[in-house]
Amino acid sequence: MNIVVLVKLVPDLVEELNIDPSGAALDMSWLRLIINEFDDHAIEQAILLKERGGGQVTIVAPEYEGVDEVLFTAAAKGADRLIKLSGDASAGSAQVFVAANNHALARACAAVIKELQPDLVLTGVQANNDLDGPLGPTLAECLGMPYVGYISGVTVSDGKVTARKEYPGGLIAEMEVKLPAVLGIQAAEQPPRYVAVSKVRMVMKTAAIEERAADALDPSGGPAVGRMFQPEAAVHAEMITGSPDEVADKLVSIFKEAGVL
Repeated sequence: MNIVVLVKLVPDLVEELNIDPSGAALDMSWLRLIINEFDDHAIEQAILLKERGGGQVTIVAPEYEGVDEVLFTAAAKGADRLIKLSGDASAGSAQVFVAANNHALARACAAVIKELQPDLVLTGVQANNDLDGPLGPTLAECLGMPYVGYISGVTVSDGKVTARKEYPGGLIAEMEVKLPAVLGIQAAEQPPRYVAVSKVRMVMKTAAIEERAADALDPSGGPAVGRMFQPEAAVHAEMITGSPDEVADKLVSIFKEAGVL
């Protein structure tokens, strides 16, 4: 089976987020980027499928600052092929993709993924910077493949996958999907495996990252951000003091003014 996993890097929310001078985007100058958590689960699910039934796992990632280490880490876990999608070098490839919306990323990555002729494409179900919806459904539309998201388990047999899909309230559904297909992984069947830094360093000496040039990014379909800002305080809480009877009378008065009583 030919499995392709599309991953991207996202801002580390542990870091302080600042707005750039335009007022319509994050300041990415010093912001640390890490692999999207759900994409890491997609990599793990792909490797589990390979270990159970054989095949090849290819990791495709747009070029970001630090993406090479992410790709080599995937290789240390068991991925077979690593592809980095580079943009306009004159503008700085990493910055081009950091600023791109998911519509643009899906179109750019779909061109490369089509050449790979995958049986199954896995993505993370969502990311913390998805302003225009998750990447998976848009990618599926570009590829002309069916999409099912919020997947927590996958089995493959006879040209089909059985995907375990989670619903609110602890409900689980099993859906049979004809291949090729795109799945949005919420959780792999086991937590993403840990690989030692020493093993990643060893893989760096033997594994190779293929670079593919992306066409000009087309941002159409994405949102037009007019303003981005930190939450602003509007109304402060009023602290009610006094005896229990006084506090109760004050609450009744407030509820009457609000039209609740």
